[in-house]
Amino acid sequence: MAEVSASKLATRQVEKPWGRAVLPAPFRNPGSEKIGEIWFEAEAGPALPLMIKYLFTSEKLSIQVHPSDTQAHAMGLASGKEECWLVLDAEAGACLGIGTQRPLSEDELRAAALSGELEALMDWKPVQRGDFYYIPAGTVHAIGAGVSLIEVQQNADITFRLYDYGRPRELHLDDGVAVSRAAPYPAQLHRKVDFAVDQMLVDGPLFSLLLTGDADAKLDGTGPLMVIPVEGSVTIDRDGTTITVGAGECAAIDSDIRLSSSPGARLLLARANG
Repeated sequence: MAEVSASKLATRQVEKPWGRAVLPAPFRNPGSEKIGEIWFEAEAGPALPLMIKYLFTSEKLSIQVHPSDTQAHAMGLASGKEECWLVLDAEAGACLGIGTQRPLSEDELRAAALSGELEALMDWKPVQRGDFYYIPAGTVHAIGAGVSLIEVQQNADITFRLYDYGRPRELHLDDGVAVSRAAPYPAQLHRKVDFAVDQMLVDGPLFSLLLTGDADAKLDGTGPLMVIPVEGSVTIDRDGTTITVGAGECAAIDSDIRLSSSPGARLLLARANG
């Protein structure tokens, strides 16, 4: 990977059938299409090892699954996809579907996906601001309606849809069933986050994620440091030039670049480990 000095990443709004026409602040949708995701991308050079996204839902996402690195490599793909979610806001009754209520065999999973029974077999968990979930590869999952969250993931655009509520989109049952672990979600991978408290949310092996107010906090890893202000802003001092990155933006920097945060700022710092 080419060396990253310090840059504010480009913002891309991605239309989704389950997205929203009106986005929460600080985002703005200049059109009338439904925006479901905000992606942050390097404008030049190789892709970054992590992808940072905001997601905004008005309907349920498909029930889906992602492969592990090992499974992806066997398919000729560069990497698998593990991810985590930090809920920023949730409407009353909002849920996340994570894991199934009981273990399902491959045949049971395929039959449930084809019949639509899979929706009822999912473990739909009520959520609110501060819920945090790590989603290992192979976890059958779906995000429900009325949720705003930040997703940190391996930078692999690989999703196998198992069920999509009758939407006219392609399903990927063969690949999806093959990589799924259709089973109850491990409770220890969920936590309640107090946004005012510094805490390590993920500690490898694929990436690390820290919630902090300290822009100088260190985070081990091999890739560039991803800086995501949740509240307030961070200033990057690069060769006498300052770059300000505020809430709703993201930067990628080298570890030796000087940072300072605004009073009361809350930052997510993410870094790949692999």
